[in-house]
Order: sequence, then C-alpha cells, then structure tokens
Amino acid sequence: MPGLSGLDLLRRLRSIGPSMPVIIDTADTNPTTRSRAMRGGAHAYLTKPVSGDALLRHLQSALRQVGPPPDGEGQETPSDG
Repeated sequence: MPGLSGLDLLRRLRSIGPSMPVIIDTADTNPTTRSRAMRGGAHAYLTKPVSGDALLRHLQSALRQVGPPPDGEGQETPSDG
C-alpha cells in the first residue's frame, strides 16, 4: 500500500466503521507494532506466512462478531441458468 501503512489504514477504517472487524496480515513481526494494532482495534494481527487454517479461524471469529446480515442482504439467489 504505497503511502499508507497498515496502522494508518486501521485508523481510517476505525473512523469509518468502528465495529467493522479488521484483520491485519503483515510481514512485520515487531511486538510494538502488534500491540499498537491491537490497541487500535484490530480483530487479529497475523504475520506472514499465514496458514489457511489460521486465516479461516480468524475470519470466522470476525464474522461471528459482526453477526448475520440484515434480512435479505448477502443471501445468494438461485440461478435460472
């Protein structure tokens, strides 16, 4: 993300939707950066390489936090063809 750090993006997302879960996926293993991200409201701070299982677990947790979409939103409709 040229010109924007992950922490900058997290701050922007927090200002737009404070309840939106944010999962940080980064190569930065610095404990201070992780701490800042978590204090800033990140749902998870994952360092690369991230296993598919770990990512799936955190995505499921984030979706549980948000809850189901309002009636009719996000539901697939049958295809006619």
